[in-house]
Amino acid sequence: MRRLISSGSRFEREIGYSRAVVDGDTVFVSGTTGYDYASMTIADGVEAQCEQALRNIEAALAEAGATLPDIVRLLFIVPNRADWEPCWPILRRHFGESRPASTLIHAGLQTDAMRIEIEATARLSHATP
Repeated sequence: MRRLISSGSRFEREIGYSRAVVDGDTVFVSGTTGYDYASMTIADGVEAQCEQALRNIEAALAEAGATLPDIVRLLFIVPNRADWEPCWPILRRHFGESRPASTLIHAGLQTDAMRIEIEATARLSHATP
């Protein structure tokens, strides 16, 4: 069973992707930036963008029936290596106990204003192993 989840962003419709896809007991969350869809803005600082990206991921997971601790895999993309370490305390606060597998890539993002993008894979905790 496959279910599509949308954040309501116009980009999903224009480009042709979903914020998340639930397939069986797995939730695949697309690369998510710190864009605040309520205000249609993006903060300047990487820390604020990291927090907002996690809120965006959390909202998609909630719609799927999962939470941040259900994440088993994370992919981080930062254009500027200096922006990675300031995110560590934020990530430790959210994932210090669950400690998902993760990877960091340094690459350009869609706009220069975007300082971090996070992709996540989660398992629904109520699923039978």
